[in-house]
Amino acid sequence: MAYKIVLDAGHGGEDPGAVYIDRKEKDDNLSLALAVGKILEDNGIDVVYTRTTDIYQTPFEKARFANETGADFFISFHRNSSPESGQYNGVEVLVYDKKGIKYQMAENIVGALGELGFKELGVKERPGLVVLRRTKMPALLIETGFINSDKDNQLFDEKLQEIAKSIADAILGTLDEETVESPLYYRVQTGAFRSRENADRMLYQLTDQGFPAFILKENNLYKVQVGAYLQLGNAVNMEQRLRDAGYSTVIVTR
Repeated sequence: MAYKIVLDAGHGGEDPGAVYIDRKEKDDNLSLALAVGKILEDNGIDVVYTRTTDIYQTPFEKARFANETGADFFISFHRNSSPESGQYNGVEVLVYDKKGIKYQMAENIVGALGELGFKELGVKERPGLVVLRRTKMPALLIETGFINSDKDNQLFDEKLQEIAKSIADAILGTLDEETVESPLYYRVQTGAFRSRENADRMLYQLTDQGFPAFILKENNLYKVQVGAYLQLGNAVNMEQRLRDAGYSTVIVTR
């Protein structure tokens, strides 16, 4: 199965995140997200970034963007901070709940970073975080050490590529461990566009009419699809509704 993963570099733009002396969390987050993404891409993963430059997005915008991509996973990169400098150190991964493949992936990431010298603070539930609550796919938030810990900063700076590889390997290893075959879903496609603008236009039109539409980028095309059904009959019913509304459709599987 070909996986699509959204990588989110936390904060950005006018939101620096945690700051320690002249160090800004947003910069560390972006460096690590891009490094992990490169390794995942080299291993056949379709990687989508919420940002690749220093721009600001609200957590709601990040979640909405991730949902529109139709990705299989959402992984957000952050660094922790404590009330006093040097008070704490270590890595942790946050999840909505300790269930499913996201929990296994989170544990694998914590363990992999522990092998590099970080203190393992474990996996913690944070159901109140927007990017974990509003995303429709399994989602993780990685806290890669404390930004106001000199020990963690030294590890981060000296072992950035090793950290990226450890995280990427933990992600890839978790996916390889999946033994349950993913279910086949039937989706109704209403268009495939080379221009994101045209796809967005159709998406907004469909959602305004109450259809559960989303955009999936595949083979350099922006595909507008509606619904995800285990039963073919349900997809056929949706297809008829869309045709009655004036759309040309085709049922696809994924």
